[in-house]
Amino acid sequence: MATRPPRQQPLSLLSVLLSLLLLTASAEGRLIAGGSPSDLVSDGVSPPLLLRLGGADSCDQTYGFMPCTATAAGNLFLIAVYGYLMYLGATYLSNGSELLLEILGPGIVGGLFLPILGALPDAMLILVSGLSGTTATAQSQVSVGMGLLAGSTVMLLTVIWGTCVIVGKCDLQDSIAVDGKDTMGFSLTGSGVSNDIWTSYAARIMAISIIPFLVVQIPQVMHSTSGKHLAVLIALIVSLLMLISYCLYQVFQPWIQRRRLVYAKHKRVISGILRHLKMQTLGRLLGDDGKPNEEMIEKLFKKIDGNGDGYISETEMRALIVGIRFDDIHLDEDEAMKKVMTEFDTSSDSQIDLPEFIAGITKWLEVAKRSGAASVEAGPTTIKHLDNFHLQTKREHDLLGDQSDEVVDGVENPKWTSIKAASLLLVGTLIAAAFADPLVDAVDNFSDATSIPSFFISFIALPLATNSSESVTAIIFASRKRLRSSSLTFSELYGAATMNNVLCLSVFLALVYIRDLTWDFSAEVLVILIVCLVMSAFASFRTTFPLWTSLVAFLLYPFSLALVYVLDYVVGWS
Repeated sequence: MATRPPRQQPLSLLSVLLSLLLLTASAEGRLIAGGSPSDLVSDGVSPPLLLRLGGADSCDQTYGFMPCTATAAGNLFLIAVYGYLMYLGATYLSNGSELLLEILGPGIVGGLFLPILGALPDAMLILVSGLSGTTATAQSQVSVGMGLLAGSTVMLLTVIWGTCVIVGKCDLQDSIAVDGKDTMGFSLTGSGVSNDIWTSYAARIMAISIIPFLVVQIPQVMHSTSGKHLAVLIALIVSLLMLISYCLYQVFQPWIQRRRLVYAKHKRVISGILRHLKMQTLGRLLGDDGKPNEEMIEKLFKKIDGNGDGYISETEMRALIVGIRFDDIHLDEDEAMKKVMTEFDTSSDSQIDLPEFIAGITKWLEVAKRSGAASVEAGPTTIKHLDNFHLQTKREHDLLGDQSDEVVDGVENPKWTSIKAASLLLVGTLIAAAFADPLVDAVDNFSDATSIPSFFISFIALPLATNSSESVTAIIFASRKRLRSSSLTFSELYGAATMNNVLCLSVFLALVYIRDLTWDFSAEVLVILIVCLVMSAFASFRTTFPLWTSLVAFLLYPFSLALVYVLDYVVGWS
């Protein structure tokens, strides 16, 4: 499978940043009146030395030693610092995940660990936003978690999605992007990106993943207050079931993809052989009555039967397949020959006689007719549009994203790579766990200092920290301007949004239910629904995104912010 290029992020950056944090802090000691410097005391919770930013009279420290401030500038600085630390944590998790994928491959790793690890920083921030202090404090800070949940989904599906279309655009020819060819400039309809069919499936799954949001909103829609707690519980159960189902689908998807790809290649062989035989007979595979032209088919049989023994052997069938030259697909000629022999050889004697050959060709012609691409007509120009069937099978194969001809380098030192992967995952998890709480506190304090709702701060700022690494990688991968890299990019964007809608929402709903918090996020849910449905519609029923779709994606971001503001602070939904 295609893998991303590794990204290096030295661990020393973390220590350097922490040193910078301490150096920029204005240190102040609490002295007992009339005492000496040796009389510095501790309150039992905080150490004697308090690090404060901006000389605030009082502030709540995290862990008893982290810098604190009550000013807007100080908290903005802390948001930037803690946000960068969360970005480092997300980067380590991403790098460790990719190393793990190189060693163990898809399946359990790709289906379970990678999606969960990718959403871990967001889940950590959402978790700590609802665990802090009393129920009243948690109710106040939980809007930070909702802002992150909505902001991550919206940013991935609008700003990052649109950017990937722009950097990955190629010339559109017959509504398909031509790999590596970008001569149309910024033509809104003449350039764009193409994806495989799995991207469409990922978009549809993302659309389905919004169901828990609909469930939890039922009491609000019905203007009922008695069923809110029960609705949260039901939505939580539905979200967890969807999370499990999604992970299982990811585990089995590589197997499903391989099976469908094998079938697509077999149809490609069928269309290639029919097209070759049509050229050999000048299109007269059928007689004037619409039935198989046995005389012409017999001549083809004798031409393929090189030794003239009245049978087509495996060697002769392989020679036919090799002679057709399926250069546009990575084909195993021996495997293709065995499948064709099995389909024609009804007597199971490892050779094809003339009646079997006629029956097999007739069956394939019926397949072409049922496809709807070939128009079979009796007369001297039978199967006029068989070439369309050939092109259709090629498109079906391309849409499945065949990566069998990709060069996959083996891991040189699996043991060391495993240790490195585990270390990166551990460091990333520890950073996310350690700095999630102070980041939420900084956002909440900045909101208090500036009177800006914490939802908008977390909606804009926090996704930049938790999704930056993932976003940069997606943009770099899209810039390769190939169908395969584009498909992987957009599939992962839709997959990340799905994990937000099931994993992160599950964490959020669990907090609301366990701590008996109030669910009052109608405007935020509406924004998530609109963005998910619109961006899902682009990919659910089409595999090519013209450049104009990026403009729609970009406009959805400010629209989302404006809609929440109007509904919450003008109309008064919350």
